[in-house]
Amino acid sequence: MDNNAVLEGQRALVTGASSGIGKSIALGLAGAGAKVVVNYRAGGDKAAQVVEEIKDSGGEAFAIQADVSSESEVQEMFRQAVQAWGSIDILVNNAGVQKDAPFHEMTLEQWNAALAVDLTGQFLCSREAVREFKRRGMVPQISRALGKIIAISSVHDTIPWAGHANYTAAKGGVKMLMKSIAQELAPEHIRVNAISPGAIKTDINKSVWGTPEGMEGLLKLVPAGRIGEVEDIAKAVVWLASDESDYMTGETLYIDGGMMLYPSFRTGG
Repeated sequence: MDNNAVLEGQRALVTGASSGIGKSIALGLAGAGAKVVVNYRAGGDKAAQVVEEIKDSGGEAFAIQADVSSESEVQEMFRQAVQAWGSIDILVNNAGVQKDAPFHEMTLEQWNAALAVDLTGQFLCSREAVREFKRRGMVPQISRALGKIIAISSVHDTIPWAGHANYTAAKGGVKMLMKSIAQELAPEHIRVNAISPGAIKTDINKSVWGTPEGMEGLLKLVPAGRIGEVEDIAKAVVWLASDESDYMTGETLYIDGGMMLYPSFRTGG
């Protein structure tokens, strides 16, 4: 365990935490002292490995299977989490899917699938978290906030992305959902923020960065000259979940190596 246990005594729930960015976030929160619920929809063996990795490092964790787009499954997930640990202090909305297609070929099923997980899932989980924060009440010896919600979004909440209209629409929705509930809940000391990653090295996008040609093309979009690591996101999540960011709410951290800086304009415009 990390000696800098800034989240000691807190309980976190991370959706889509069996691999990639979600796994790294779960490990990072545990390393900072939090107990972690590892949510997954499929791949229970991978979720179990994350739990074991946390336990091997001296932390506490368990896994819960739930589809974040299902209201009943989300409610049952929170019921189990609260039953096990008494409450939840931190929610990280990380679960997401892509259902890519050229716009004129995109089916309603593809459109709905992306919005159901990427946007409605964040609504359902955030709503249950807020209900739990209000039920529990303030515990000042644990945190200065009544609760913390962190939405994992994408640079494509701002940057258009041809062939991904459903995904970008969902991420744009996440941005305004986050800001609206942050505004509404700030007087109750519930903090809501987002992280929008750029190109991050995960298995899901290995087809892009896994070849020299793919990596070369990708890095043209990243002024920093490297692809991001999952730990880059996890470290920011720990900070947003801690009292060190207590005066921050309704904001989005773009962790993208400068992708949002429109790098094609470096040589003209």
